[in-house]
Parts: sequence; C-alpha cells; structure tokens
Amino acid sequence: MSSTSAHPLNTTIDPATEVGPLALTVSDLERSLAFYTQAIGLQVLARNATTATLGAGGLPLLYLSEAAGAQPWPRGGRSYTGLYHFAILLPSRADLGRWLRHWIELGLGLPGQGDHNVSEALYLDDPDGHGIEIYRDRPRSEWRWVNGKVQMGTGPVDVRGVIAEADREGLPFNGLPAGAKIGHMHLQVGDIPTAAHFYHDILGFDIVAEMPSALFVSAGGYHHHIGMNIWHSRGQGPAPDGFVRLQHFTIALPSKAARDEVLARLDAAGVPHSAVEGRVVVHDPWQNEIHLRVGSTG
Repeated sequence: MSSTSAHPLNTTIDPATEVGPLALTVSDLERSLAFYTQAIGLQVLARNATTATLGAGGLPLLYLSEAAGAQPWPRGGRSYTGLYHFAILLPSRADLGRWLRHWIELGLGLPGQGDHNVSEALYLDDPDGHGIEIYRDRPRSEWRWVNGKVQMGTGPVDVRGVIAEADREGLPFNGLPAGAKIGHMHLQVGDIPTAAHFYHDILGFDIVAEMPSALFVSAGGYHHHIGMNIWHSRGQGPAPDGFVRLQHFTIALPSKAARDEVLARLDAAGVPHSAVEGRVVVHDPWQNEIHLRVGSTG
C-alpha cells in the first residue's frame, strides 16, 4: 500500500520491514522484572545486576536498564518527546483473551481499551509510566482502506467476547506465547510535519493515516508500524536527565539491500548515522534512537 504523496528519491521502504525489540530505562529493575514477568507474561532471557533482556518464545522483545531513582515518565498533561507506548502483538484473539483474563485475575482491574477496526487493543502503564499496548489484529481482509488510507477508529472492545474466545480453547495462561512480537511503536513527537518528513520522506514509510495532531506510517500495507502524536508534546523536546525513557527501538529490514536503500536516503538528506555492532544507529529529529537491523523480528 503506497502513500498518496511521492518520496523525493522515488522509493519506499521495503514492504517486509517490521519494528523489533526496544530498550527502556527503569528506576527499579527488580520491581520492573516482577511486573513484566508476572503481569505481562514475558520471560527473562538474560540479566545481571542492572540490566535484563525479556522476551517470548525465546526471542528478545524488551531490554531494561536500571537508572536508580529516575523519575517516572510523565503521563497526561505536559510531557516530552519519546515513548507514548510500545505495542505487543499477540498471534490470536484467544491469546489476547488469555492475557486479559490473567490480568484481571491478578486483581489489576480492566485495562484501557480500544477497538480500532483493524485490531482489538488493551492499554496499561508499567510502574515507571511507560505506556504498553497488548493487541491482536483482525484479518487484513477485514481492514478497510479509502484512497490509500486505512480506516481506524476507537470504540469499546468486546471484553466478554475476547475472554470467551480463550475460554472456548480451555488453555491456561502460561506467559506470552511464542509468536508474540513488537507490532508497532507509538512516539510522542514535537510536530507532525517534521515527523512526516523524517519517517515518510527519508526513511520511506508509507503514510497510512494522518490528522493535524497524529500520523501513522507503515510498510507493506500494515495498519501502522509507527504512530506519532503531539497530544502531550507539541513543541517539546526530549526529557531532561533524571527521567526514565525510551533508549532505542528497532526497525528490522529484510535484507542488506533494503537497509542500503534507507542509508542512501539518509545520506541524501544529510542525516548522520553510525554502524555499531552490526546495526546502523540513527536519531530522529527528537533524538529518539533507532537501530536499523537486517533480519526478521521473529
């Protein structure tokens, strides 16, 4: 699915591109590990005194680093550029139902929710205020497109129906299943035109939904791989030192050739980048760090 406006270099990002693992700082690693393993259902794949790698099905999804005593991420009101939420995509509606039933049985109440026509999504925050979405996609055949733009909305999730889907399978919740992955990232940015220039014109993602205060881009006709908004961050920059934050997120390209096409556009636009341990590191206009990696997200 291509955008209605042209790229300066007449090219778009490879349609098999996805987003991948991300890294966050947290103020108390033990507290965060308890939350992400017990409430979210991630597995600890590796850890030391101040860092941990968590994932599902043996594949890493989330890296945590302790910044002891850091302030929580400001939610609502005036905030900074950085993370709005990261989104874990589950393989099926029954998987979403098992997770939701588990969350409720922990006594954590009903999370925020949104039926977006293309997906059913549940929203919550971790102990440091990092936003999290847990969701499942509807089949692509049910997505509606008009003039190259995906038709997303926000309505209530059929919570009973989601849990009933899990109950019909009769399987217990044993953590997030194999196949769970980072489905998309949603960022707080300072302004939408600058975001469109970087993520669409330079990186090459297609614009699939846009409004004055938000922008959604994707590769290969997905409903969105990266969302951006200015709801709490209009005109802002990164948080000052002393706050937890998004350290980086990953864009996974299917081949070296696909990555090199992105690098050519970065070079043409004069955007600096560097090679670090097999990845290319680049920063968006608000210093959100992006790792360009060759290979599947799993």
